[in-house]
Amino acid sequence: MLRTVRTRYAGGAFQPLEALDLKEGEEVLISFDDLASPETLPGGDTGAGGWAGLVDAERLKRDIYASRQTQTRRAPEL
Repeated sequence: MLRTVRTRYAGGAFQPLEALDLKEGEEVLISFDDLASPETLPGGDTGAGGWAGLVDAERLKRDIYASRQTQTRRAPEL
């Protein structure tokens, strides 16, 4: 069963901030999102430049412009 539980990391361990229905010694898999990291904050700049070097921006702009040209589209059927 997948659940989301708020926890706090202190003293080298995760401390749940709500009651858990777990038996003593039961093992669980924890995935977490660092709520204080810049990439999770609204308006963060961490994505800026993420595509740099991966895409030929000038070619992409030319392709987009060409795809929007009316003379390259089929005539609408009326």
